[in-house]
Amino acid sequence: MAKVEIYTKAFCPYCSRAMRLLDSKGVSPDEFDITMGGPKRAEMIERANGRTTVPQVFIDGRHIGGSDDLAALEQAGKLDALLAA
Repeated sequence: MAKVEIYTKAFCPYCSRAMRLLDSKGVSPDEFDITMGGPKRAEMIERANGRTTVPQVFIDGRHIGGSDDLAALEQAGKLDALLAA
């Protein structure tokens, strides 16, 4: 199973949506709560090429994007292959 990381904020509906999709795939990602900012937020911005919105999802270190990007991979039938790697 691939290593999945997700940066989230409290009360973020897009974060909840992404987490539900990952959960439905049996994935327990490493979740980093950046609600209060700090070094993990700076890390996310650097890894996500300047993107500041949440969630930001990474699969095996590869930047996937946000909730809509994750859902698009699922709809295209490509998410399972990434997660199985």
